[in-house]
Amino acid sequence: MYRLFIPFFLLIVAGAGSAAPLTRDGSGRVATIVDGDTLILDDGREIRLVGIQAPKLPLGRRHFKTWPLAAQAKQALAALTLGKEVTLSYGGRRIDRYNRLLAHLHDRDGRWIQGELLRGGMARVYSFADNRAMVAEMLTLERAARAARRGIWRNRFYRIRDAQDAARDIGGFQLVEGRVFAVAPRRKRTYINFSADWRTDFTITVAARARRLFRAAGLDLAQLEGRRIRVRGWVKSYNGPTIEATHPEQIEILDAR
Repeated sequence: MYRLFIPFFLLIVAGAGSAAPLTRDGSGRVATIVDGDTLILDDGREIRLVGIQAPKLPLGRRHFKTWPLAAQAKQALAALTLGKEVTLSYGGRRIDRYNRLLAHLHDRDGRWIQGELLRGGMARVYSFADNRAMVAEMLTLERAARAARRGIWRNRFYRIRDAQDAARDIGGFQLVEGRVFAVAPRRKRTYINFSADWRTDFTITVAARARRLFRAAGLDLAQLEGRRIRVRGWVKSYNGPTIEATHPEQIEILDAR
């Protein structure tokens, strides 16, 4: 496991440019590791490590195939936290629909657990519009792990997809890259198309209610035309494969102007 030591107070400073700072609130001892991004404290509270997605285990779901390196990701989280005291911090929504706490974790030495997992290539960044704190820092760690081919980044299951082949991955969470062909703003939704055939090509959609977040971040969607970008999210089917972008951190611009 690659080690990343960042004291908690430095994380707060580093996150100043992110959507929200972290607020420390509570602690507990880790009793059970559920999978690579979920654990249970000794008082029964279940924690979903917010901002990341580790390889998935079936966890009782019928016909669900274990993702590659899921066991290794669970072991990595156990090595970092099992039996240890952790501090809980929040930067957005605190509880999900399964009543799990959506927290950032730090150990007694100040190590940021999400950062450790990303640095070691045991997770991908997985953010939400209502939980954007520290995402920029997490993306930086993910890029470094991918460049070094650590952990999941050695496995083709987690490779970055090309926009022209995204139809093969409908139903999965993917990172997709391509050059934007056209941006079509409409009243209720903006469509970012990757070829002339908008009925079948890969498309990013941005709902009108989400456009204000992009504007606040200084990202003009119209200016993406002709740019090579990477987007992350669940690939769905609507006039071809599509990913809905609800917040700007989902989109990374890859070329310079």
